[in-house]
Amino acid sequence: MHSFIIENRNNIWLGSFPLITAAGFINGCSCRLHGESELVPGNLNLALHVGDATDKVVANRQLFADALGIDASRFTTCQQVHGDKIKVITEKEVGSGAVDYNESIAGTDALITGISNIPLVLFYADCVPIILVDPKTGTIGLVHAGWHGTVAEIAGKTAKAMQTRFGSCSGDILAAIGPSIGRCCYDVDDFVRQKAIGYEDCFIPSGSGKYKLDLWKMNTMQLINAGVMKQHIIMAGICTCHNNELFFSYRAEQGTTGRMGVCICRK
Repeated sequence: MHSFIIENRNNIWLGSFPLITAAGFINGCSCRLHGESELVPGNLNLALHVGDATDKVVANRQLFADALGIDASRFTTCQQVHGDKIKVITEKEVGSGAVDYNESIAGTDALITGISNIPLVLFYADCVPIILVDPKTGTIGLVHAGWHGTVAEIAGKTAKAMQTRFGSCSGDILAAIGPSIGRCCYDVDDFVRQKAIGYEDCFIPSGSGKYKLDLWKMNTMQLINAGVMKQHIIMAGICTCHNNELFFSYRAEQGTTGRMGVCICRK
């Protein structure tokens, strides 16, 4: 079984993790192709906060939802701020931010729920998307981890929150790290390295006071520290910056670009 596959569904290209699908969860990582964006014409921008036309973004979200076979009106998302706040989603939050950014859950970078048919969605353009599922309890989680959130250990905190809030056993949790900027393209300075105490092995000197930062490795370490089994952590292994023709990349496009969406939902 491939760890990550990219396929065309209803003329929308998206990636998914077969292991997560086989466990009973709908999951998808959108690509940038074949959308209605005005900001990036002809592309599938799914974010409402980057200056794109709202009606075009909502239309793109409908395309993404149709490709996944879910109800776009139930998309539940938040206003990502590169922090470590985790929000437990109940039925009353369902649909938050689906069509209006101002109705998104404020100041949050990870969502968890134990309820079926709630599609959690977050948005990325180089930052690391992390899907968490527990097949035994049905609990799901979705994490947005740029370098700030990664340094704040949001991935590990979210895995622990699933355990404390929903009784998940760490040994049952499956984790999937989606397409995001790879070490190959991610140069950071010493300021970032000094913030990441205990993760020195994730920084490779690249000259002139710069380092190649491996966010995939850093988040994997945190998940393992939270009790997730190494063999239960799967990786797309695709760099968004290096594959900019298929994915939006904030770094490759110098800040002016759209966002992919990543969705997880228990059937």
